[in-house]
Amino acid sequence: MPELPEVETVRRGLAPVMEGYVFDRVTLNRPDLRFPFEPDFIPRVQGQTLLRLGRRAKFMIAELSSGERLFLHLGMSGRFTIDDMTPGAFTHTHDTIPKHDHVVFEMSSGSRVTYNDVRRFGFMELIPVGAPSRIDELGPEPLSNGLSGPSLRQSLRGKKANIKSALLDQRVIAGLGNIYVCEALYRAKISPRRMAGRLKVAETEVLTRHIKDVIAEAIEAGGSSLRDFANTEGGLGYFQHSFDVYGREGEPCKDCAAPIKRLVQSGRSTFYCGACQG
Repeated sequence: MPELPEVETVRRGLAPVMEGYVFDRVTLNRPDLRFPFEPDFIPRVQGQTLLRLGRRAKFMIAELSSGERLFLHLGMSGRFTIDDMTPGAFTHTHDTIPKHDHVVFEMSSGSRVTYNDVRRFGFMELIPVGAPSRIDELGPEPLSNGLSGPSLRQSLRGKKANIKSALLDQRVIAGLGNIYVCEALYRAKISPRRMAGRLKVAETEVLTRHIKDVIAEAIEAGGSSLRDFANTEGGLGYFQHSFDVYGREGEPCKDCAAPIKRLVQSGRSTFYCGACQG
């Protein structure tokens, strides 16, 4: 599943052809993705101007001129592609399979933005003006000033879960996923088995710094391409080539040469160095 850096990479690719432009035509090729589309989805989006394309955690958020918000979630295999719709220019040159093109946005920018999703775990959700939404209870963004050593320590206070599972709780940090939790814990030299509520402020200071660094580096690298992820141009991210522990079970630790270990926590694979992380 694409994590925060991958979603941010897609958002940056879509913004130039969507922000400030009108949805000239909206086409739904099926009635649902993970969830059904609202019956009036097309008339509520078509003709609106996309004022700003933002991101919160793993959601892209299109702010419409009507005041409504359109949440876009990639699920496990969702991809957006962009094609030039100017006369004589349109060709389908992407490696996606057209039968999985479920939503098409034709923008006044002259671009055709297509959502393709083989597994259909992604979804699009319209949020009326002033209505509550699924992002209201999310924690701070990893790169925001809202995340600091003391604030993380406060969020973890009293938690009996292991630190790996606690960091995957989106109410603690928004958008932090399995890959980048493993990498940050390794850099901070904190065992994924540690009880979250027992971390000291000094440890959460170090951990916070590495979380921010890992996320920033992954965004700069265009995310990590594992399984289905590709950006809006079909290109791959490159951060997977920088993994210190994720997916490296049995390979030598880059610091001490001990073999990287794997364990399962809350149904997710955790990769770590037993020597460096205790």
